[in-house]
This record gives sequence, C-alpha cells and structure tokens, in this order.
Amino acid sequence: MLNSRFRLIDKRGDRLGHMALGELGERMARLRLYADGRKILYSNFRGPRGGEIDIVARDGKTLTFVEVKTRRKRETSRPLDAVDLKKQALIRRGARAWLNLLKDDAILWRFDVVEVELTDGEKPEITVVEGAF
Repeated sequence: MLNSRFRLIDKRGDRLGHMALGELGERMARLRLYADGRKILYSNFRGPRGGEIDIVARDGKTLTFVEVKTRRKRETSRPLDAVDLKKQALIRRGARAWLNLLKDDAILWRFDVVEVELTDGEKPEITVVEGAF
C-alpha cells in the first residue's frame, strides 16, 4: 500500500471526501509506523473528557501519541501546519487520559505527527515528525 499509486476517487468515480481521505491516511500512517518498527497499541483513542489521539504506539521504550494529517498535495503549506495550539491542546488532553490509565509516572513519551500527502495517480509521501510539539 505504501508503494502503490493511488487513485483519489471512490468506486462511483467521485473524488474521495474528507473523511475517506483521512481514514486512508491513518491506515497508511499505521503501516508506515509498523514498517519503522513501532508497535501500534490503539487507534482513535478518545479520552473521557474530550481528548483524542489518532494512534498510540510504542517506539522502543517510548510511548508515542501520534497525530495524522492527510492532505492532497499542495505547494502552499505542509500538513504539520494544521496542528495548531488548539489541536495540540486536544491531543495533550487525550495523552493525559491515556497516561492516567497506565498509572506509571516514569514512562517516557512524546508527541509525533505523521504527514500523509496524496496526489492522484502517484505514490503517497509520508513524513514522520518525531517530537513535533
């Protein structure tokens, strides 16, 4: 999947919508993280007080809270730019909820972002930004 050329249209020939594009990007991000040696622990975690994490994974001994941003390829800005302070606060809230479940203060953790950029008919461009914020 990561080395395949993609058509950004659905079975009816319509352009993929925002939600379908996001789901495709998250699937690609999980595959990329797994290929990089990470263990995927959970997808689409929602904390009880509104926090959210796209992917929770282990990178060696480090717990990573991963935000996935998928975009159609553009020249103007990168997907990472969409992880603004408001989005970071939501991710941090989700991370606190996850860490509260673990009850382990000594665990190492960080926030990563996976950028997935798609162009119709081309292979995806996937960038992992470790320690993004």
